[in-house]
Formats: sequence, C-alpha cells, structure tokens
Amino acid sequence: MAHDLFEAARDAMAKAHAPYSKFPVGAAIRADDGKIYTGANIENLSFPQGWCAEPTAIGCMIMGGGKTIREIAVIAEKLALCPPCGGCRQKIREFASADTRIYLCDEAGVQKTLTMEELLPFSFETDILG
Repeated sequence: MAHDLFEAARDAMAKAHAPYSKFPVGAAIRADDGKIYTGANIENLSFPQGWCAEPTAIGCMIMGGGKTIREIAVIAEKLALCPPCGGCRQKIREFASADTRIYLCDEAGVQKTLTMEELLPFSFETDILG
C-alpha cells in the first residue's frame, strides 16, 4: 500500500523549486480521510525563507480537509533514504501519532519504514498542553 505514496512523493519531487541547493525533495501523506496529499521543497533566495516538502504536504492536507497523518513517504533526488529534518519531524508529529508510519524512499521505492516514535523519540507532544 505504501507504493502509491512512493509514486506520489516521487511525482511531487519533480515539482520542487530547488534552484539554489539543487536538492529536490518530495513528500506524500495519506491522511485520516484516505486522501493523498503531496508537497515539494520550495526554496527562496533568502535561504531561511524556503520550506521543506513535508510542511508543504501538511499544508495541503489541512487545506484539503485532512486532520491527521496516517502515513508519509519522503524521497530526495540526491540522497537515498533522506529522513525529514528535525523541524519537519516536529511538524509531522503535530499531526501524527507515535505509530504513524514514515517511509524513506529511493528511486526504486520504499526502502525503510519507521514509526513516528522511532523517528522522533521524546517528541514535544501537543496533548500535554490540554
């Protein structure tokens, strides 16, 4: 079932705007509504103003009506098994549970599967705020 997420992430990566780093990344989320939401990294000449593929996909999910991440696939053109960066891990955690599956991909497909807990142990959890 993760193969469709891999394909969606790969297709999203092709739309990345990465003229400075030349490091395209794509992400695809399967949300609680069953839909797949995608995103790519979008760079900006003012480097800290760009954003990663994962929050692009999260934004699409929220705007599309999804509420939680069930699964997410990430692929980078130049780095096999590219894990989400630290900031993206916390952004994903905002909408994921400890057992949400994260698929790390290469050009052939899903190569490694982690849970959110494995990817970001001891995360800052929103439920502690009430």
